[in-house]
Amino acid sequence: MSDKIAVTAVPIHSVIARRWSPRAFDAVRAVEREQLLALLEAARWAPSCFGDQPWRFVVCDRFDDAEAWQGFQDCLADMNHLWAKNAPVLILATAVPNFTHNDEPNRWHQYDVGAASENLCLQAAALGLVAHQMGGFDVDRARATFGIPPEVDVLAAIAVGHPGALDELAEDFRDAEQQARFRAPLGERFFRGNWGNPLLTSC
Repeated sequence: MSDKIAVTAVPIHSVIARRWSPRAFDAVRAVEREQLLALLEAARWAPSCFGDQPWRFVVCDRFDDAEAWQGFQDCLADMNHLWAKNAPVLILATAVPNFTHNDEPNRWHQYDVGAASENLCLQAAALGLVAHQMGGFDVDRARATFGIPPEVDVLAAIAVGHPGALDELAEDFRDAEQQARFRAPLGERFFRGNWGNPLLTSC
């Protein structure tokens, strides 16, 4: 697997530049417990509105609880299962919609879980692990499989593991894995003072 370092308009931190979403995982190498705890600790220290920490993560490690991991695999969309079957750890990201302190709706609960999930993925990159977030799974089946309360939002799945060999992937995935990374220029997504007014025009 190539490192696929991001080609950026200006220098950014190397951990951010190295983070990407590969599909090639080493199927026989476990994520060490200390590494897994570091990922979760990184997520725990993400910012959140009122410090409410609306995230709840369900962690399924094939080397620790093969039955739960298989239950998660059974929730994945067919295309995701083709590659995620090699990921030793699958994590379900969910969000509690109401504040803990007053039970009022928290408009930012999903935003905050996104921040925690990105912290997790950046910590994975810092440890030499890889993480791939995905939305292709059966939400209702995941809710039933893991006993998620009906009021909790089921948001995303995250596959985590050590980098694997490209030749273990289907051909279509191998091609995608080797394509150059791309982001729209800064001026197309970042505006100065008013919607549509590019912050920059040359990057």
